[in-house]
Amino acid sequence: MTMAHILRTQLRDGGLLVAPGVYDGITARLAVQAGFETVYMTGACVSAARGYPDYGLLTLTEMTEAAGVIAGAAGVPVIADADTGYGNELNATRTVREYEMRGVAALHIEDQVMPKRCGHLDGKEVIGREEFAAKIAAAAAARRSPDFVVIARTDARAVAGLDEAVARANLALAAGADLAFVEAPQSLEEVAAIPQLVKGPCLLNIVPGGRTPDVTMAQATEMGFRVAILPGLLITAAIGAFDAALTAFAETEFVDSSTGPNVRELFGRLGAPEWDRLRRRYAQAAE
Repeated sequence: MTMAHILRTQLRDGGLLVAPGVYDGITARLAVQAGFETVYMTGACVSAARGYPDYGLLTLTEMTEAAGVIAGAAGVPVIADADTGYGNELNATRTVREYEMRGVAALHIEDQVMPKRCGHLDGKEVIGREEFAAKIAAAAAARRSPDFVVIARTDARAVAGLDEAVARANLALAAGADLAFVEAPQSLEEVAAIPQLVKGPCLLNIVPGGRTPDVTMAQATEMGFRVAILPGLLITAAIGAFDAALTAFAETEFVDSSTGPNVRELFGRLGAPEWDRLRRRYAQAAE
């Protein structure tokens, strides 16, 4: 059973599928160990982990490399950010093939002009409706497995208003997308309206401090969303913890090991017992 098939089953089961944002192997493992059955590869945080802002500076190669690491570490379905598909319909075709080959279960492609920007920043531009629909049609046709999930993201709300964003979402669904992702609605009323106006299942991006008002998981469920992603959940916590640890060391010149796992516990959370069992098996076979 593929991860894409598992994700399709999760989506059919009903309720809200919640996916925390991960950006490398350790965040993927920690999210799964916390009980999440799906994770979201956030492009903003993959970019941040390489020292860049979310300005569309990473390439398809860099993003698919990260996707493969995350999919291999997670062992659960991965929904991945694929930015604009990295070009036109031909590029979107290759993007789907490269992500699918690495075990990703779903990706989203957006209608921003390259290079894109974070959906909650000013200065975004979008391509034409028809160009967006064609790119989504190409992405849907490119998948080798019918289970692979294509999500259409539109950033048109910030540029042309909610009506245009909804129209683009519906056009993308008609072109073959499985879910619609209307980025950055600007009020609770707009958030609630999206699942009513869009003619298909919807994804909600929850970004505290962003353009969209804060929404609880219960509210998102009641509004009718099928998927909620939380891209900044782990990286904001990590940056706060990193700053605190560095400041404490600068002040005391002492490494406080009481607040986190010891070396054995850390490696244990990264799969050391499985590797130990594998080594013992082959060591015994060689005797």
